[in-house]
Amino acid sequence: MVWEFNFALPHGYTAGVDEVGRGPLAGPVVAAAVILDPQNPIQGLADSKALSETKREQIFPEICEKAISWALGRAEVEEIDDINILQASLLAMQRAVESLSVQPQLALIDGNRCPQLLCKAQAIVKGDSRVKEIAAASIIAKVSRDREMRQLHEAFPQYGLDSHKGYPTKRHIQALDEHGVAVIHRRSFGPVKKRLRR
Repeated sequence: MVWEFNFALPHGYTAGVDEVGRGPLAGPVVAAAVILDPQNPIQGLADSKALSETKREQIFPEICEKAISWALGRAEVEEIDDINILQASLLAMQRAVESLSVQPQLALIDGNRCPQLLCKAQAIVKGDSRVKEIAAASIIAKVSRDREMRQLHEAFPQYGLDSHKGYPTKRHIQALDEHGVAVIHRRSFGPVKKRLRR
């Protein structure tokens, strides 16, 4: 894959930042920040949405092993309901960057908004398919959140979280109608709010 941008800096590190979980009705929003090692390239990097679940799981440990630093950040359901999903996503990204063991000089953010960071930040629309650092972050965030949703499925099997990961599928909506709203659900989201009013 030919990457559209190459932000290698003469001094300092560049982190790619992406989040996953803005659309679901349940669970946290999870962000990842990744600083890749130019001397230790990773084959097969791509936007996580363009990769199969099997491929994401295969490349995940290689990113963890070869990256100079990587970290996760998150915002919980209560925070999403309190400050809205956009602000919660930015907060999760901020927490991911702040959790890196090595602080970057530049953070490349997927999307059109940047969180408040101590370093310079640049938003790149569709960055997960244009910048390898963001692609790596998208894979780390996606695999991490999917694993967590499978664990939540064990505690709340009635909602089918292992298959849809909390997204508003027909099966999930039907489960909300049958079993009601649980603590894992985002009460500020329309389909959940609607069922709380009944």
